[in-house]
This record gives sequence, structure tokens and C-alpha cells, in this order.
Amino acid sequence: MQETVTAAPVVPPAPGAEQYLALDFANSALALPGDRFLDLLGSPAAGTQWLIEHDLAPAGLDAGLQERCAAQLRTLREHIRALLASHLDGHPAPADALSAVNDALTRAPAALLLAWEPTRGLYRAAAHPATQIVEHALATLAASAADLLTGPDRERLTACGSPPCSRYLLRYGRRRWCSVRCGDRARAARAYARRSRTNS
Repeated sequence: MQETVTAAPVVPPAPGAEQYLALDFANSALALPGDRFLDLLGSPAAGTQWLIEHDLAPAGLDAGLQERCAAQLRTLREHIRALLASHLDGHPAPADALSAVNDALTRAPAALLLAWEPTRGLYRAAAHPATQIVEHALATLAASAADLLTGPDRERLTACGSPPCSRYLLRYGRRRWCSVRCGDRARAARAYARRSRTNS
């Protein structure tokens, strides 16, 4: 049974995350050794923090996200992960994932609405500021995923080669790991397998 943890060692962003926010977003669900799991979007507070840290929400987001908005983020993440996986496996893109990403791309309002109050007169404002922030974040993340999956870097996209890690990265040279920790774990597993074969 997989254990969900609320705190884990800080894992540096995977290679390519500085270019494609969608990689960091897809990697916000972390499989950890020992059948543990960390979801950086697992609660409204965690989702709010992730958006703030990635400049997708203002630091003073008063009420924070509601569970419905956090769930929208997690759902889009899973659709983006499905598109990344299908690309790497050479399978057709799942229709529901394409639809979800396209929906997110078109959700961000292009302009503030016109409103009126007796004491203020006409002014422009978001219909619901928190919802507008989330819709803007969803559109930004979907656009980043679309750019990655259709641009020249798509050929460098790979999954971390160190189980149980489930993160995605852009390959630089021969590197197939998302972090030094995963590289060390993969090398240790190979050395252990060699010793086991020698001792057999």
C-alpha cells in the first residue's frame, strides 16, 4: 500500500523544468523510495503554495484555493502526464487528455469584465478573482505542455530511469535521471545486481 507523506527531502527541479513549467507541474506528484508518495498539490493549501512559488498566483492570495480549484489542478496534471507518457511510449494521445488540455488553453479570460457599483461607478474587475487566477494558471500550464510536446525539445523528453521515480525531464547528453539522488540510486542498484550475479 502506498503511503502518502506530507514532507520529503527537497528534490531539485528536473532538467528542463526551467524551460517548461509543465515539467515541474507534471512532476508535482512524486513517487519516493519505500512505496511512499508526495503530492505537492494534495491540498488546497499546498496547491496555493505551489502556484505562488511558480509565480502563477500573487503571494497575498487571501483565501487561497478551494478544494474544487486544487482538484482542477490535479486533474490537469494527470492529463498532462498522460500526454507525456503517450508521447514517450509512441502511443496515440488520449482523447480525454487532449480535450482537457485544449479546454484549459481556452479558459483564461482575455479581459477583465465591466462592472458597476453606485459608489464606484463603472470599473473593470475579475468575476471571481481566485477562480480567474486558477483559470490563468491552468491555461499557462497547458500552453507550456503544448509547447513542449510540439516543439523541438520533445525529442529530448524522457522519464527518469531510476525506479520508483516517476518524474519527467529533458535529456542532456546521456543523463537519464532527474536528480543526483536518482542517479546514485540507479548506480547503486546496478552495482548490487553485479555483485549478486558474481556471488551466485
